[in-house]
Amino acid sequence: MVNLFATRSHLTALALLCSACHPPSDPPPKTAATAAPAPAAPEDEGDRRADIAGAHRIGTSGPALELKTIDGKTIDLAKLYGDEPVYLKFWATWCIPCRAQMPGFEHIYETLGDRIHVISVNAGLDDDEASVRAFRDQFGLRMPVVVDDGRLSAALDLQVTPQHVVIGRDGKIAFVSHLDGARLDQALARALAAPRPDRPVGGQAPQIHPVVRPGELVQGLEVKTLDGTVVSLGASRDGRPRAVMLFNAFCETYDGIKNNEPRIAETCRRVREAMAPLVARHDVEWLGVAHNVWTTAEDVAEYKATTHTSFPLAFDPGGAVFRAFGVHRMPTIALIDPAGRLVRLVGPDDRDLAEAVHALAARR
Repeated sequence: MVNLFATRSHLTALALLCSACHPPSDPPPKTAATAAPAPAAPEDEGDRRADIAGAHRIGTSGPALELKTIDGKTIDLAKLYGDEPVYLKFWATWCIPCRAQMPGFEHIYETLGDRIHVISVNAGLDDDEASVRAFRDQFGLRMPVVVDDGRLSAALDLQVTPQHVVIGRDGKIAFVSHLDGARLDQALARALAAPRPDRPVGGQAPQIHPVVRPGELVQGLEVKTLDGTVVSLGASRDGRPRAVMLFNAFCETYDGIKNNEPRIAETCRRVREAMAPLVARHDVEWLGVAHNVWTTAEDVAEYKATTHTSFPLAFDPGGAVFRAFGVHRMPTIALIDPAGRLVRLVGPDDRDLAEAVHALAARR
């Protein structure tokens, strides 16, 4: 992850992302509208990616999950369905359009919060509770704020930040988008106009791989590398232990991170440079897995080329591998012994990566 990482498609995506960096032009509607907007192909890259999520989530049941707010309160989503619509907005502190949309988001809560359950969802990616609290205070957010532990992202197929999700009174996912403005306003109006169901509705519990803890076997996880090779993350293929780098492909280059959370960019660079001599030893099998938010397989290929990464890289399209290891901060290195047992997760703040990898190599 170097500052030279600025290839064509990544720059295009970030440029399009920044095109969303403006407050909504129209305030949320105060009266219900019944007419659905005419379908149109999204012109914004973020909305295009959000539409991918919507294509296989709209019409399905909302997630049946209990969420814990940063103030210690519990929100049982399943108990909200059938009452008022639910509006969830995913965001991150380092995300440029998230920051631009926050005044409009708070305005929606102020004007519709008595008729819609508005919930602010930090995506839980390279953020901690302290930074989330500071962000809430900075933007004066008054709605409930939760930090996702990965379950909600899985249930709603998080692809970008921000990502808006509207769930109707019938408990069905009705709308997914990246941009705010007219489309979101209309979706909220339609949700308010819909009648309450005449019988109780419930949500659907997401099926998520259980988190692997140190000492446990890694099972049921596989990735496809950029060259198409399917790799099981369990037992070794050649008797060597394995180090799996779980990383963000743009953490050194994205202006939102460099300007708003520079410590993240510096940590990504430091860990990448610390890995280079360890990879050159060849006594541990290395593999990189990139997170899916704001990333495609093409972006991962560009990252590999511009950083001259010598070991195989894979793309985790749904974030399943990250959830299985419980990884929310990147880069994190999962150290796995030859039998497929997780030895340790070396986080971005740990300074003993070399010692941990040498100890892992001795298990061969």
